[in-house]
Amino acid sequence: MTFVVPARFCGPPESGNGGWVSGHAAALLEPAPAEAVTVRLRTPPPLDRELAVRTGSAGERRTLEILDGERLVVEATTAPALDPAGIPGGVSFADATAAGEGYEGLAAHPFPTCFSCGTGRAPGDGLRLRPGRVAGGDGEYAAAWLPRADIDLETVWAALDCPGGWASGIAGRPMVLGTMTAQVTSLPAAGEEHVVMAWQRGGEGRKHHSGTALYAAGGRLLAQAEATWIAIDPTTVRPAGGAA
Repeated sequence: MTFVVPARFCGPPESGNGGWVSGHAAALLEPAPAEAVTVRLRTPPPLDRELAVRTGSAGERRTLEILDGERLVVEATTAPALDPAGIPGGVSFADATAAGEGYEGLAAHPFPTCFSCGTGRAPGDGLRLRPGRVAGGDGEYAAAWLPRADIDLETVWAALDCPGGWASGIAGRPMVLGTMTAQVTSLPAAGEEHVVMAWQRGGEGRKHHSGTALYAAGGRLLAQAEATWIAIDPTTVRPAGGAA
């Protein structure tokens, strides 16, 4: 078994989108609807390269490692279900669209190539999510999402990924995904309106914690995630102007 990240699913231009890569690792573990998966990114995932997959177990949990030669790239393990109690409810698709008008990535984006939220992607290529602060909210961000085709687990993880970074302040300090735990109970339906909510969960030092949730029309919760983001040296990233 091998693991390949096609170049289309990049975050920064030379490495994989953290959410998509994590979702691909999770898919290999084949989680049940009532089961979460925790994924830790050890090093930037390379693109268009065959990586080795090593599976195992730790007690009742199934584990998986992705390796580039001897270098550990990704660790994943099944985990207990996430508790939906206390997470913010979804806003309407119209309110999420309005929030997207204030998307900070339109002014300057640290990774405009990003599959999930990049402003440099062509129409129809990438998710092009625009998470913005919800008017009258308590600091939550929302992104409107209208899937155009059937969606797989990897794409749901990608949608749950970047909004958490923007809610955590990536506009002011570039960050990359470190660890993500997600649970997907239902896949979104093509052609239907969905909303991704995101919020801060605190932080310490270079680590910033976020929560995200995916809602279908009517407020039905389809998936949720918790993530840890790692702030990086801004001098190593040259922000690029956004494109609508």
